[in-house]
Amino acid sequence: MEDARIKILSEVRGLFPALSEKMNGEPLVYLDNAATTQKPIQVLDFLGDAMVRSNANVHRSMYELSDRSTTLYENAREKVRAFVNAPGRENIIFTSGTTASINLVADTFCRRLGPGDEILIEGDSHHSNIVPWQLAAERNGAVVKVIPTDVMLGAGRSGRVAFEMLDQMLSDRVKILALTHISNITGLVNPVGDIISKAHARGIPVLVDGAQGIVHEKVDVQAMDCDFYAFSAHKIYGATGVGVLYGKTEILETLPPYMGGGDMVETVTYGKTTYAPLPLKFEAGTPNFTGAASLTPALEFAEYLREGETGCVLGEEEERITSFMTGALTSDPDIEVYGMADGLKKTPIFTFNIRGVNAGDLAQLLDKMGVAVRSGLMCAEPLINSFGANSALRASFAPYNTLEEAQVFIKCLQRAKNMLL
Repeated sequence: MEDARIKILSEVRGLFPALSEKMNGEPLVYLDNAATTQKPIQVLDFLGDAMVRSNANVHRSMYELSDRSTTLYENAREKVRAFVNAPGRENIIFTSGTTASINLVADTFCRRLGPGDEILIEGDSHHSNIVPWQLAAERNGAVVKVIPTDVMLGAGRSGRVAFEMLDQMLSDRVKILALTHISNITGLVNPVGDIISKAHARGIPVLVDGAQGIVHEKVDVQAMDCDFYAFSAHKIYGATGVGVLYGKTEILETLPPYMGGGDMVETVTYGKTTYAPLPLKFEAGTPNFTGAASLTPALEFAEYLREGETGCVLGEEEERITSFMTGALTSDPDIEVYGMADGLKKTPIFTFNIRGVNAGDLAQLLDKMGVAVRSGLMCAEPLINSFGANSALRASFAPYNTLEEAQVFIKCLQRAKNMLL
């Protein structure tokens, strides 16, 4: 069994050229995967080939190069549709990232809101699932309300969202609920299916921020029954600058266009414009067609990592890493770890502080040892601040990381801690 584990992990890691790099003379231990994943050779080769053999604008021209590009672009849409089990291609809109996807919904959906209406978000939200709703509310007089975490209530220190308060907060004034599938700080998997059911029982549509969820969970938007699901390609081995918005047809058809320009129109006159059908209605301008097309090899690779013996070995490795990291961090009395909550699944995202040590100083010392981690607010300032901190350190693992790398991280962390205390 150990031989099979070593063989499969070696084969998977061998597909990522970046993992063989050295940083400051040390082998790279890349643990900033919640920010962006490294790219496998299949995706890198695809991007290079597409830039040479299919570099032409999509949907607009009658020559072969453009046809190739359009085919790759639309094949990726179909791949995304199948990957999240959307009912149709018209449900899949390409954007520039999770942030753009959420902004699209916040802007267009909230145009119908007015004074007294409420937008409900969670206390563990990323800035990209906070600020767009605040901007929308400011434009129309609506109010953003927050489902608090246990820290905000003084009822714990995990950062777990107090979903037991949901029933009392889902009033008739709430017009949309914006959820986090998996927190980029705590790594906790929120019970989105149960929450969506409660919201729908009150006639409230739900958007799910799936930036982390798409990586660590198998997403079925029909089974989940979300109204919107947003994620980014670069979190799951694809190119940067590409995002996906899934939306239910009956809702997308009622929303106005988010931006105007080429490819989202049906007819244009100086007096009036009519709009293209879904999904092009929301894809104004020249898209990142090569980046979007990279979702095909990226999602194929993600499927490979989840299936068969490879999926079994990697799943067990993730459990080992999560168990080891949990034990190593929580056993140190100088470390406060965020995201240790009973009853919720924990993904291998670990955010913490060492008392008396600056997180940025820790990150810089770890970098000298070849370990790449994130420090700062992780685009979740309200949540980090609720812990009484103004920054933190985060180590986030991907399927290509190993237990041995987790052990190296803890060894280097202890060394850095001893240097700074």
